[in-house]
Amino acid sequence: MFMNMNIFLFVAINVDEQQKILQSDKDIVRDNILVFVAQVPSLLRVQLGVCLKTIIHADYPEQWPRLLDWVKHNLQDEQVYGALFVLRILARKYEFKSEEERTPVHRIVEETFPHLLNIFSRLVQIEKPSLEVADLIKLICKIFWSSIYLEIPNLLLDPNVFNAWMILFLNVLERPVPLEGQPVDPELIKSWGWWKVKKWTVHILNRLYTRFGDLKLRSPENRGFAQLFQKSYAGKILECHLNLLGVIRVGGYLPDRVTNLILQYLSSSISKNSMYALLQPQLGILLFEIVFPLMCFNDNDQKLWEEDPHEYVRKGYDIIEDLYSPRTASMDFVSELVRKRGKENLHKFIQFIVEIFKRYDEAPAEYKPYRQKDGALLAVGALCDKLKQTEPYKSELEHMLIQHVFPEFCSPVGHLRAKAAWVAGQYAHINFSDQNNFRHVLHSVVSGLRDPDLPVRVDSVFALRSFVEACKDLNEIRPILSQLLDEIFKLMNEVENEDLVFTLETIVDKFGEEMSPYALGLCQNLAATFWRCMNTSEADDEADDLGALAAVGCLRATSTILESVSRLPHLFVEIEPTLLPIMRSMLTPDGQEVFEEVLEIVSYMTFFSPTISLDMWNLWPLMIEALADWAIDFFPNVLVPLDNYISRGTVHYLSCKEPDYQQSLWNMISSIMADKNLEDNDIEPAPKLIEVVFQNCRGLVDHWVEPYLKITIDRLRRTEKPRLKCLLVQVIANAIYYNAALTLSLLNNFGVTMEVFNLWFQLLQQVRKSGVRVNFKREHDKKVCCLGLASLLAIPGEQLAGEALGRVFRATLDLLVAYKDQVAEAAKEEETEDDDDMDGFQTDDDGDGDGSDKEMGVDAEDGDEADSIRLQKLAAQAKAFRVNDDSDDDSDDDFSDDEELQSPIDEVDPFVFFVDTVKVLQASDPMRFQNLTQTLDFHYQALANGVAQHADQRRAEIEKEKMEKASAATASS
Repeated sequence: MFMNMNIFLFVAINVDEQQKILQSDKDIVRDNILVFVAQVPSLLRVQLGVCLKTIIHADYPEQWPRLLDWVKHNLQDEQVYGALFVLRILARKYEFKSEEERTPVHRIVEETFPHLLNIFSRLVQIEKPSLEVADLIKLICKIFWSSIYLEIPNLLLDPNVFNAWMILFLNVLERPVPLEGQPVDPELIKSWGWWKVKKWTVHILNRLYTRFGDLKLRSPENRGFAQLFQKSYAGKILECHLNLLGVIRVGGYLPDRVTNLILQYLSSSISKNSMYALLQPQLGILLFEIVFPLMCFNDNDQKLWEEDPHEYVRKGYDIIEDLYSPRTASMDFVSELVRKRGKENLHKFIQFIVEIFKRYDEAPAEYKPYRQKDGALLAVGALCDKLKQTEPYKSELEHMLIQHVFPEFCSPVGHLRAKAAWVAGQYAHINFSDQNNFRHVLHSVVSGLRDPDLPVRVDSVFALRSFVEACKDLNEIRPILSQLLDEIFKLMNEVENEDLVFTLETIVDKFGEEMSPYALGLCQNLAATFWRCMNTSEADDEADDLGALAAVGCLRATSTILESVSRLPHLFVEIEPTLLPIMRSMLTPDGQEVFEEVLEIVSYMTFFSPTISLDMWNLWPLMIEALADWAIDFFPNVLVPLDNYISRGTVHYLSCKEPDYQQSLWNMISSIMADKNLEDNDIEPAPKLIEVVFQNCRGLVDHWVEPYLKITIDRLRRTEKPRLKCLLVQVIANAIYYNAALTLSLLNNFGVTMEVFNLWFQLLQQVRKSGVRVNFKREHDKKVCCLGLASLLAIPGEQLAGEALGRVFRATLDLLVAYKDQVAEAAKEEETEDDDDMDGFQTDDDGDGDGSDKEMGVDAEDGDEADSIRLQKLAAQAKAFRVNDDSDDDSDDDFSDDEELQSPIDEVDPFVFFVDTVKVLQASDPMRFQNLTQTLDFHYQALANGVAQHADQRRAEIEKEKMEKASAATASS
């Protein structure tokens, strides 16, 4: 048998590698593996399950159509457990699948659920069921769960069939768990078979209620099911759940996960009038005798606090633990109750909390209800959003903090000191009438950083983040900044917790360049913490993800530090040796989980350092290899550092041959752009990188123009998305700007000149019904097109015919008008909305339709008056259309902006460039220039005059800016 198991494991590992296993051998394995499912011990069955899962996911239904027949046969035979075991794996394959991929589920349900229902019915009728019966019911529940997770199968939409299942689930829900055989050990009892059955039953009923039984959430075709569930089952389930919770009230046992799920059901019921009516008669008992006690510090908490404070902290900050925690579910229930039914419940609950505060204050130290005070503080913190908005409580919050929270910072009981810090953090943002109170609470939180109990120190750091955010006068914190950083890093050496890193990030962000004296030390500490978190994560595969999350947090905080000192380039030289090992190691497959964060650090280091060191250049091959191997999804992130290497290290990029960076970049870009399996969205950074090369290496990479043009045109011909078409056309525009004669010659040699320019002009001319341009949306896009088209104007006549010249000239004028519109609109928005976070992304969707035309001289006095009036009317119509342009549905939703990236053409004014190029044309070929101007109608002549005037204005502005910069530089030196 053990040899057979090894065979199955070998097949499972290599099931997709056809060259290793013959199809006939796979058939033999599939025919025989099922025989062992019910025969092997449970430990081996787990391994067999892994094998089955792999084979089923690869082969069912196409290569293993007989599997479902085997399951059906054995559900009616003595091999019931084996059949259920296999059916569970089969159903789980489709648990999270989309509707199109779930088709096989319908047949699975149609053919097996009638048998499951019969088996389930027989099992629940057994008077003294064994633990094996619990295992069978649990498997049935899991199969049902997987089958209904995303959608109700058609079979279950039959009210009679569904009712039969619900009768059985309600039977299991109501039936007391057998006492015989129930473990005494609290760690064993929660995993006991019958409690697992109870948990899965509650889980299923919750899913049916929240996903399919809510009339507000369901699609119209399933409304009937929602109505049936609400009318026939929701209330009965609520009654059963309340009975189960009653066990807690009298000191009985209910697993944490079951309690959590039941409270989730009750929270979902609060907003529904019919359900709330059923809940209301028992609400007092539920709220004050069950829910509130669950919020209080308990014996398990005390034991963990004393014996394993690290685990206490981990559980308190682990979002996964929240899914199982009765305390979290209780807080959610109270929050939902006062949010949805606050009028009748908030005052009663606050009165209850006030009474606890009062009893606590009046009792002598040895009789104080410390644990109830802890629960009351937790409740006050959980309700902070509601209390901060509701009078009379809103006005009393500062008084509450001083009277009931502030004293607990000095409590002899550790968990109350921790809770005081946490609650203070929740209310740090309120308006303190007396800033001394804010100062006292802040200093108490800071004192908590040195508390002897680890959980108090962690909660204090967590609260500190809120106080740093809320602090209006940084002088409150500035004198103790160094001390705070020391305490935070001491704690980070003890605990792997991303919330500690968040606090550090907040401090760095708040103090900006003031962090420069600490920048190197901070990065060194974060690097050390990062390696410790990564090593912990690798050493313990079973550990939770807190270490990995903290590692990510360390990298994020490092980026925040680098950003804060970005105007101090010498610091980057000092910091680089600390960060290099992380960058070098994590740009490999080992760093896939933190790849994005590491790339951000590489981007900062290559952009803000005085120069890019050879050690940093050694990271280039790692990024190129990653893109070729596994990191194509991160291509937009890799784009930024590669741009920095080329633009800031141009000489090294061009001169170095070992490695040959130019060849390396070509190999990567050509491979990606030629890959027919990649979607248009995936390759967008490739044309952007070609642009970086052409713009930064102008006149130095003539030999790359032909290959880059060819791969661009090849991809352009099979591109579907307009966004990528525009980017590829911009490569051609950049090539023309790089060297117009060479590019035009190559296009002619390829025989694609007409094809390319027809597409380009087609894209330029596409407008929405509002008259707004569809393509080339960014300022940068328009500018690139302007420079490319304008560069063609200086081409000799034999290379560019007169008709083509006129077409190019008119298109350039139109683009310059649109560009000016957009720049003006962006400037206006920047003035009026300083807090607008658009990062330079201004489309021409919102501009005034007639503004630029007027400024460009369209209605100039020397024109015909009738033409002037007609053009004004047209401009007014265009403006009217633009007002409603937000209603267009064909916007480019996947458009992303990188306008903030610097580019060599930032220093090139397109108006000045256009006018200078036209002057070259006029000087070199006066007759050709004269023919061009004579073919222009009144509209374009007026535009040309306006552009010339604007170019003169821009020259004056540019000269003034240069003088101001020179004066500022002289003054600073």
